[in-house]
Order: sequence, then structure tokens, then C-alpha cells
Amino acid sequence: MATNGTKANGNGETGVGAEAINYDIITLTRHLTEEQVKHREATGDFTLLCHALQFSFKSIAYYIRRATLINLTGLAGSSNTTGDDQKKLDVISNDLFISAMRGSGRCRALISEEEEQVIYFDEHPKARYVVACDPIDGSSNLDAGVSVGTIFSIMRLPDSVVESGARPSVEDLCMPGTELVAAGFTMYGASAQLVITMRGGTVNGFTLDNALGEFILTHPNMSIPKSRAIYSVNEGNSLYWQPKTVSYFNSLKSPSDSHPDPSKFKPYSSRYIGSMVADAYRTLLYGGIFAYPADKKSPKGKLRILYECAPMAMVMENAGGKAVDSNMKRMMEVKPEGIHDRSGIFMGSEKEIEKVLEAHK
Repeated sequence: MATNGTKANGNGETGVGAEAINYDIITLTRHLTEEQVKHREATGDFTLLCHALQFSFKSIAYYIRRATLINLTGLAGSSNTTGDDQKKLDVISNDLFISAMRGSGRCRALISEEEEQVIYFDEHPKARYVVACDPIDGSSNLDAGVSVGTIFSIMRLPDSVVESGARPSVEDLCMPGTELVAAGFTMYGASAQLVITMRGGTVNGFTLDNALGEFILTHPNMSIPKSRAIYSVNEGNSLYWQPKTVSYFNSLKSPSDSHPDPSKFKPYSSRYIGSMVADAYRTLLYGGIFAYPADKKSPKGKLRILYECAPMAMVMENAGGKAVDSNMKRMMEVKPEGIHDRSGIFMGSEKEIEKVLEAHK
């Protein structure tokens, strides 16, 4: 309703300085329901699982906003299975995910960075979905107020495993990215941004409206630019990189001997936050390349395949980009050897990844 003497027109807009009201809001709940209707074979299980995930994201966003006020920053006094010190919010977020996935009734198992073993929900033996997640990615940045995020992927178990009611084996769960049903991430910064995509679908971005308590569609059909002179990598590790990786990044900063006219060379801009979700989100919006190569310290790579590399690769590919591992293999086709298996990764704009492939021939 218009106030202060202003009068709303037919578009819901009021006088100077007043807020325009958007009556056609697409929430995440509405979006998921409309997607479900498109598939006659849909049972609604996937939609209910996504609603449980959505609740987890909202809860984590709430606790992150209040973290300093209620003393949730700092270390919790233990380490997770991958050797990272656990922050208090890591522990809370992990517990939130476990509770939400168990309560959904549609999740058979949960793979979390914070848990050494798979968490099975035996009370739901016929549930067909498995969720893999990094509850708080970039948690070392929490005390500094830097954006952190949640990365997730959703897998569907083979019918034979579901019908048996038995616990799926680790082999059943170690699927390549091509088998993912859906994937995405939530970034907790000035606002909470959720990016989600489904197999063969588009990439959509939602922003959490704290007043409504709903994720609102703000970035439909996201598409990464084909090329952009921006790179995002931790150059502090360059001493340990392979020679071809060193040469590639050097070529972005200075002209090579084969450059036709060095005076016209323009170096790439460097943008590195140190939180994968934040770096990936910026790369998705503006283009360029994000990389975390394998090196002499981490020969297989540092990032986990199931709940970091594969879901991010799915987002990038569905947005028109590419993603490869340090062996220049398509990231989506890399099959993890264990639930916490690691890999290097290069992902981003299509033409930028083509330059990576050329440099690593």
C-alpha cells in the first residue's frame, strides 16, 4: 500500500523514493514444484528432498549472521576426517544437514566432509537419494567475515539397490559427476545466494529474502561468459606446481617469446578470495577461470571430488562453461575412488579452459 500521500499506479509503483512492489515473485518452492509438474513420472521425492536442503541453507545463513553475537566463531577443538580444524559453525552446520536429511525421509545416505564414514538412514531403507555436502566451505575465513558457502550434490541410487533395502556400498556411492541428479552451492555473504542446477537443465540463482524467509529467483538461466581475462588461483602454491601449470599462469601475466607484439599484451587480472564458493560464484557471473591444481604437496589435488569438484563442474557445464582435472580429463567423468577422494580442478569460461588444455598438451 502506498504511504506518505503517494499513489500506486497499475504496476505497483508509487511516488518518488518509494519501493516498487513485485507481485510476480518466483520462490525456490514454486520453482521446484513447477519443475516437478513437467515430469509425469515424478513421485515428489526429489522435491521434498530439496525442501529439506532449502531449510538447511536458511538455518546455516541464520547462524552465520549471528555467529559473532552468540560466539560461534573460533575452533571447536577437533578436526574433521580430511584434517581441517573444525570451526563451531562447521559442527552446527553438519548436525543441521544430518537432521534435515534424516527428517526428509527421502535420503538414504549422507556424505559429509565433516564425517569420516557414510551416514546411513536405515529408518528409510527404500529412500532413493544420496546427498554429498561440504556444510561450510572456506570456514577458515569465518572469523574475518569473508564469504563462505555450502556445496552439495544429489545422487540417485540404482533401482536394484533401492529395492533390496540394503545399505548401499561405498562403490555404489562413488559416482562420477555425470550421474548427479542435481548440484549447486549456497554462498553466505552480504546476502545468501543459492545456485542450483539439475541434470541437463539450466542454472538458476536465488537470493534469500530475510523478510519473507524465502529464496527468490533473481538470476534465471545463468550463463557464464565465453571468455574473460580474469584468473583465480592461490599463487602461493606455485613453487609446487608442475612446470606446464607454471608456464600457463605465467603466460597470463606476461607475453611469451612467441607473442607477435609484446607492447599490445594485456595481462589478466588476478582475483582470489580463498573461499571456493565465493571464487566460483564470481567466475560464474563475470567469466574467467578458477583453478586449484594438483601439486607436489598434493599429487592428487586438494579438493574433494564428490562434494566440491563434481557439483561445481556440473554448475559450470550447465552454464556453458567447462571443467577439467589436473590430468586435463573432463571433471564430470572423474570417478572417485573413495567418498573423500581428491582432485585438482580448472573450471570457468569455455575459451579459458581451452587455453588450459592447449597449455597442458
